[in-house]
Amino acid sequence: MAAYRATIDWVLAEGEDFLTGRYSRGHLVDFAEHRMPATSSPHVVGKWAVKGAVDPEEMLVASLSSCHMLTFLHMARLEGFTVTRYRDAAEGVMEKNAAGVSWVSKVTLRPEIAYAGKRPTEAEAEHLHHRAHEECFIANSVKTEVVVEEVAPA
Repeated sequence: MAAYRATIDWVLAEGEDFLTGRYSRGHLVDFAEHRMPATSSPHVVGKWAVKGAVDPEEMLVASLSSCHMLTFLHMARLEGFTVTRYRDAAEGVMEKNAAGVSWVSKVTLRPEIAYAGKRPTEAEAEHLHHRAHEECFIANSVKTEVVVEEVAPA
């Protein structure tokens, strides 16, 4: 069994007013080998978000996309397809559930995949994406609907 860790570090800056909500949502996320600036979504807190930092909703979409890609690459290799590029323009949608609570209800993956040699048929590609989704650790960890709409390379 593996364990994964992230350390979140936020500090109230001098002059900010926590009790009135007038404080930066900027913080740092430390992983084992790197640090990433993070923030709350500007859609949620407006000007209190930090420009140039990633928000949790973006991290969720990126995590699903990355996991699907890595699993797809493995499945494609096992089936004898040589992938030379995989680019995904993933998009998540946040809405309110029946109780009025916001959640990321759907993530659509739109991979554009280039191959060397033989390409999978449409049915083979759909099967590879289905297998990748079934095996993706992150997809198995969330209740968000994940949809794959493969895009033909330009």
